[in-house]
Amino acid sequence: MIGAGSLVFCKTLMSDFLATPALAGSEYRLMALTRTRLDKMHAFVTRMINDNGVDATVMSTTDRREALRGADYVVVMLQAGGVEEFRQDYEIPLKYGVDQCIGDTLGPGGVFRALRHIPALLEIARDMQELCPNAILFNYANPMAMCCWALGRVPGLQFVGLCHGVQTTMDLIASYTGVAKDEIDFLAAGINHMGWFLRLEHGGRDLYPILKANFEKPGFYVNEKVRGEVLRHFGYFMTESTGHLSEYLPYFRKNRKALELYCDEPSFGGETGAYYKYCAMLAEKFASTDPLSIESTALAARSAEYCSHIIEARETGEIFRLNGNVRNDGYITNLPQGCCVEVPIYVDRLGLHPTVVGDLPPQCAALNLTNILVQGLAVEASFSGDPELVMQAVALDPLTSAVLTLTEIRSMVAEMFEAERRYLPQFAGRSLRPVPVISVPTDVQRQEVPLDPALAIANRFGTLANA
Repeated sequence: MIGAGSLVFCKTLMSDFLATPALAGSEYRLMALTRTRLDKMHAFVTRMINDNGVDATVMSTTDRREALRGADYVVVMLQAGGVEEFRQDYEIPLKYGVDQCIGDTLGPGGVFRALRHIPALLEIARDMQELCPNAILFNYANPMAMCCWALGRVPGLQFVGLCHGVQTTMDLIASYTGVAKDEIDFLAAGINHMGWFLRLEHGGRDLYPILKANFEKPGFYVNEKVRGEVLRHFGYFMTESTGHLSEYLPYFRKNRKALELYCDEPSFGGETGAYYKYCAMLAEKFASTDPLSIESTALAARSAEYCSHIIEARETGEIFRLNGNVRNDGYITNLPQGCCVEVPIYVDRLGLHPTVVGDLPPQCAALNLTNILVQGLAVEASFSGDPELVMQAVALDPLTSAVLTLTEIRSMVAEMFEAERRYLPQFAGRSLRPVPVISVPTDVQRQEVPLDPALAIANRFGTLANA
């Protein structure tokens, strides 16, 4: 468990593992860079094991190689730079006018989180090749798509990126259609945090007409305005909530009017800086108290997280289906080869088996591509150490480009580089190129360039004079 100081994920996943009979006899290794939270998590897991009489052992270490040696499964939930660097991801763009709610998947915050996480993930992957070459890496670190795109470049690495967007969205779909969640047949595919429910059926009956009709009713629409708008205009429901989705598209956070209309009411979940403020609150609480000391150690039903079910299927051969993030090796045919896609995956004793979806509806693929282009440049920047690619990735971000000029984007990215440089080793000794602002006086004499008259018209209006 790499990043085992994670209050939410480590506690939840460890509870799931210990509640899985097929994993009896397992050894759990908790690893974090410092002992502050690690010791508290170790003590809590020890109590869970003892209080529930589980056949398991647990140890903790700050040595990653010690944790990885001989492992069968590696769960990664790191946050490089912690809450302090997350603050830079949120506050610097906000100063320039880029208003983020979550800031961990796309946009300036998502790009810089990827730049911090990719070197750490590649170090883990390299250690795994040496110390546990047959292990499967489960990645929970965001930005999921960029992190998994980078992991997909590591030869021979078995990995899958795990999220809970599909599971939690199915709860919403069940409530909006009046059909029990476990009775709905669905096909979902796309990219992480922008996966599309391509089919929704109950006993062979299409549920989309019910879902679409209910989103035309104010009482339903008001709970998920952003997803509702995407459904109404693009025809398919997708996996991410208002807070996330409002950042991935240019329509919902670009000005005060849009924010007030779609995001600002607390019940919508799209408030400015909501996730950073939540994480800062947790960090402060964890620094002054030990919340785990008063948490119940009783093992309950497993959570919606996929991880324990995947390991159970791998160990027992009982097939489990999930939606996971993998390298696109032809699974979605109208998205780029090699990018990260989220598709149905089946697991058995032989491992992970992603399924071929084929083409997405063209409008869904087009929206995915607006995010994939940013992801690809950010990943390439991290591998090459070229800061210009970072600026260009942020400049292609749909929200940022709807708010800022190129010069403003360059200034913002340069400031973020300086604020976060110690967590960006791949850019050591390299800085963003300064581009001076050209001031054009009102009385400047224009430099005339001689052109053939017909070409001059074509140059200005895009058509030939004799066309």
